[in-house]
Amino acid sequence: MSNILIFSSITITLALIFYTVGVWAERITKYLKAWHVVVFWIGFTFDVCGTLAMHYISDKPFDFTDMHTLTGQIALWLMLAHASWATAVVRKNKTKLRRNFHSYSLFVWLIWLIPYIGGMIMGMN
Repeated sequence: MSNILIFSSITITLALIFYTVGVWAERITKYLKAWHVVVFWIGFTFDVCGTLAMHYISDKPFDFTDMHTLTGQIALWLMLAHASWATAVVRKNKTKLRRNFHSYSLFVWLIWLIPYIGGMIMGMN
């Protein structure tokens, strides 16, 4: 197994761990805290690193018609929007916004799981 494949697998898994911890900690407390936002950004960063590494080892060109590429791009852009919006919500410090944010977080996390699980299945084949 090549070093870049190991790196990509580890970084994508770290993205899953950080993003999941952030989303579920926020969901359980039903209040967006600053540390949740930090964990969202860390998860997003690991996901970008892992995605780029996987792009370098792929023998296929970047193709939006490929379902895994399309769902992965949707998930990355949603994660970016999610982390950015979470940052803005924490900065505004409005209780109602911070209490209701967890619904959006769970939605983005569920969408993110589609390319994650799809990638795992593709990797097993």
